[in-house]
Amino acid sequence: MRAPDTYDYAVIRVVPRVEREEFVNVGIILSCERAGFLEARIELDEVRLRALDPTLDLDSLRRHLDTIPAICRGGEAAAPIGLLPTRARFHWLTAKRSSIIQTSPVHMGRCGDLPATLEHLMDRMVRPPKATAPR
Repeated sequence: MRAPDTYDYAVIRVVPRVEREEFVNVGIILSCERAGFLEARIELDEVRLRALDPTLDLDSLRRHLDTIPAICRGGEAAAPIGLLPTRARFHWLTAKRSSIIQTSPVHMGRCGDLPATLEHLMDRMVRPPKATAPR
């Protein structure tokens, strides 16, 4: 049996008005150096974002957010950052910024299934909780 992988992750946040410091979690970046895994998943909740800033340019925001998974995939399409080693790309993506797109501090974990862990983190950190029927 294979030992669990150690991974790092950060939550991608949209801060529509930086001066107000209000944000909505919109994605996860997950990295495992040993497995050569670097992937980002993004899901925008337009209603929640518009509640913080009704004037937010969602088309522009989407274009900028789309670069994150492209950088994770690497290669010339994301050059020159896409040509860096996987770990360097993760650190570049999670560097502290004062802009509309930011990431949380980096957190660590261990798992046996990286894609399932990414999905679990999306459920826990990004997607709104599902309402349960009253008893």
